Amino acid sequence: MNENKHENYELLNLIGYGLAKFGMEFVKKFGFQTKTAFYKHIVEINIAGTIGTVKNRQDLFDPFFDNGRKGWWQKGNTYLHRKILIDSLFGSLDVIQFAEMVKIYIESKFGDIEKQTVISPVMRSRFRQLQLTGQEAELYFMNNYQSIEVFAFGTLDDARLYGDGYDFQVQVSENYYLAEIKGVRESSGGIRLTKKEFLKASEYQDKFGLVVVSNLSDSPKMTTIFDPIANMELSKKIVSQNQTTYHSKFISW
Repeated sequence: MNENKHENYELLNLIGYGLAKFGMEFVKKFGFQTKTAFYKHIVEINIAGTIGTVKNRQDLFDPFFDNGRKGWWQKGNTYLHRKILIDSLFGSLDVIQFAEMVKIYIESKFGDIEKQTVISPVMRSRFRQLQLTGQEAELYFMNNYQSIEVFAFGTLDDARLYGDGYDFQVQVSENYYLAEIKGVRESSGGIRLTKKEFLKASEYQDKFGLVVVSNLSDSPKMTTIFDPIANMELSKKIVSQNQTTYHSKFISW
């Protein structure tokens, strides 16, 4: 279990990604001419406790970029899932845009609230995704689903937009499997099924795979449970929610 996750984990990942992808161009966008000066700045504003923490974060991302640095190549693809997540949210930004985005994120967490740069709604949503396990777990599954024996030679169809109680369909020869993905930040923790997911799992039984991607803070691991209703101990909880909606008058459009 990773109990030592840094409190600024997501922000340090963005900084490490920027250093590995853009090098000194990223540093200069913060007004520094050396990496050492930039590292010290990150420590001074309390994002990291030591310069080594910042260096280590770049080392984790270096192997995924052609930047002449090997970084922690010994870890292989252990940290690839974090690179893929950041790619999905911010990979299209150039160095100027990426640096500005990181500055905004830093300001939103450490700056004067009254002087904060206005953050666009979509950028705020992207920041929020960095902290959620759901999308990260789904991206990890999409890139690694064939390592699950049953899905080894399968074709993946994304069904997340349908909201029908499962995330993906995997076709293997003539068989169809449904996969519902859950993310757990550490190596242990509970998961929950919605009513739709529970009903879909009950309907498809051993053709329904619950895939739990755990230890997302470090080295992810996928655990797959087919027919989870029969093979897991689940307790029913009823949560009452009052939903407010707003209706217009009858209008001829």
